[in-house]
Amino acid sequence: MKQIPQPTIPSIEVADAECITLSNGLKLYILSSADFEILRLSVVFRAGSSSQQSPFTASATANLLAEGSSRMSAREISEQLDYHGSYFDVNIDRDYAYISFAMLSKFVQPTLDVAAEILLRPAFAEEEVRTYCAKRKQRLAIDRTKVDVRAREAFAQALFGEDHPYGHCFDEAAYDLLQRDELIRFFRSHYTADNGFAVCSGRVGEAERQAIIALLEQIPEQGEPYSIHFPTPVQQHEVRLKHEGAVQSAIRIGRLLFPREHPDFLGMQVVSAALGGYFGSRLMQNLRERNGFTYGVMAAMVNFKQAGYLAIATQVGSEVTEQALEEIYAEIERLRTEGITEEELQLVKNIMTGEMMRILDGPFGVADVTIENILCGKSNQIITEQVERIRRITPAEVQALAQKYLEREELVTVVVG
Repeated sequence: MKQIPQPTIPSIEVADAECITLSNGLKLYILSSADFEILRLSVVFRAGSSSQQSPFTASATANLLAEGSSRMSAREISEQLDYHGSYFDVNIDRDYAYISFAMLSKFVQPTLDVAAEILLRPAFAEEEVRTYCAKRKQRLAIDRTKVDVRAREAFAQALFGEDHPYGHCFDEAAYDLLQRDELIRFFRSHYTADNGFAVCSGRVGEAERQAIIALLEQIPEQGEPYSIHFPTPVQQHEVRLKHEGAVQSAIRIGRLLFPREHPDFLGMQVVSAALGGYFGSRLMQNLRERNGFTYGVMAAMVNFKQAGYLAIATQVGSEVTEQALEEIYAEIERLRTEGITEEELQLVKNIMTGEMMRILDGPFGVADVTIENILCGKSNQIITEQVERIRRITPAEVQALAQKYLEREELVTVVVG
């Protein structure tokens, strides 16, 4: 048999961040790079939606941080950031809230002055709360007219159950019941030093370091204790929802697996990439190129703190829904029974490592990966180990993982359309 030449997968090494424990107990990780005239400060709090006691409290708290403080109005905050060319961003997922400030090196102090208003003194003014709730209620109602949004929510419920924090799906009317006092309590209990950490990347000289420390040390050490209950997931293996007037069906197929720390997580990333992780993947060639069922299909591993899962997602014409489902199942089974060639696996490896290199190109990308590693309890040395594990994985291992975790009976299927 002709030997297929194996391109060399480059080694990827990322320096560990310098870690400082501040006087309030907050850990600050510094990734200094003198090559850039920019700086980003990201503060991560365990304040995701799984932490909330009332619907939409976590997202409302995070999104209203910059809508006015005890000293500045929302307009003044926005104008100050714009004037200095600085950028504020907030993201929230099931587990965490990510608050980031990006700035030019020469405008670090004025940007941090505004950051202090956002991080330390948000007002949660009643008028802003009600305006926010009205807008979000309307947006959610509109979003739920789309089959892909309903499928995403139904898939989470099918994987975890309606009573699980990762499966919650609240009626938009719950926005009418959201109270300012709940946001204040959530902020005081969750946005604290013992409940988060910070990562600073870019040009971090001594002056910038001291300014950042001075800001972060003002974050309260701790708030009121809270607990999160994660019941055992209750799964539904098939869910079909009608969506009046839909010309397309949204499909979600996958299964509950494990968090990133599990030894098979990386291997299942290779499996998912082969199925639907790039434009020439198996599912894309089948559903788009050969059958013309869809413009796109993807497969990926999703990681939460307490769980992880595999998800395949696509939208197809309503008239070909059943055919598309059968083709997806067939591609999964083909990977389990026929395996993967060395040539195809090498392509998957190259794409995965190339994507890692793309993400790590620049201080902000390195910071994002560092945050992810911190959340998993790992140092940046894990990146080198992951690349080496991808390099070594064999077709037999990929097939064994597919056989172990992708049995047809274990798959959860959701169709909305």
